[in-house]
Amino acid sequence: MYSSKKNNVNGHCACKWTVETGWSEPEFVQSPYLQVHGLAPGLHYGQQVYEGLQARRTQDNNILIFRAEANAKRMQRSAEAVSMPGVPEELFLKAVHLAVARNAEFVPPADFAGSLYIRPFQFGSGCQIGLEPPDEFIFCVFVQPHIAFHGHGTLRALVSEDFDRAATRGTGAVKVGGNYAPVMRWSREARKAENGGWGVLLHVDSKTQTFIDEFSTSGFIAISRAVDESTQRERTTVVVADSPAAIESITAVTVSELALSFGWEVVKRQVRLDELASFSEVFAVGTAAGLVSVSMIRHQSTDRDFSFVENGSCYQKLSSTLKDIQHGRVADTFGWCAPLRFEEFVST
Repeated sequence: MYSSKKNNVNGHCACKWTVETGWSEPEFVQSPYLQVHGLAPGLHYGQQVYEGLQARRTQDNNILIFRAEANAKRMQRSAEAVSMPGVPEELFLKAVHLAVARNAEFVPPADFAGSLYIRPFQFGSGCQIGLEPPDEFIFCVFVQPHIAFHGHGTLRALVSEDFDRAATRGTGAVKVGGNYAPVMRWSREARKAENGGWGVLLHVDSKTQTFIDEFSTSGFIAISRAVDESTQRERTTVVVADSPAAIESITAVTVSELALSFGWEVVKRQVRLDELASFSEVFAVGTAAGLVSVSMIRHQSTDRDFSFVENGSCYQKLSSTLKDIQHGRVADTFGWCAPLRFEEFVST
């Protein structure tokens, strides 16, 4: 049985940065453990960033890694926000391919609804008790077989009204652990049956409590449908929530590009809570979550329930097309999937 708390793979990839040497070449380590100084700022001050991406197996037994370049760029932005040297893109890609190549047998079969989850992360690792950057940083890539974070059903969401995930001018737009650890308590409470059994929280802006930021685990996308007066045809618009306190979701960008290829309109803008009533479909989108249809969003203080079509036609088209591309079942005309550089690393 799958468990996110087990990591029975061959090992991980590690690199080190020092003031004297810069970044070292990636090394494969046959252990799930790290040796870190107890005064590392990554442990005390939250000087760390992370990413998430996936590798999948095709029917002809090849392995594809999805949009790793985008993750490399996003991690560089996150590192800059917490005073760390960015990992060069080619080093990031080399480490990802090395980690996957040496754990290739753990990539699930093509007909399995899962993937090999890839977790790159970076943190301040040198001894540094003062509040300034250390002289050493570590960059690692771990992997683990993975199934969809929210399963394969629909989600019921609760607007988070007692807790702000991130401040408008804070670190909400970068992928640091400090944006996620405080959410665990509130998510756990929301999931309890006596509290409604909500699958995920929806966060709003900390200043006005009226604009949507993102779900706790994923980005927010909605579908708006209206009749075009000039053609009398139904127009489909994909609305992507834009917020300075939310992650630039690679999955949301992917969905937007897919939608444009279908001839749909795509708008990225601020989304007010009140607008939820006008949307026909809502999705939670992210690497670990995938595309998940949201059936309802509850706003407790105003006693409002916003309902949406479950697994609607737009969700089905977007989700199935994305999965087909990721598994190599259709041509990847976008250039998102990179074949695993297996031969380069298998004998390393």
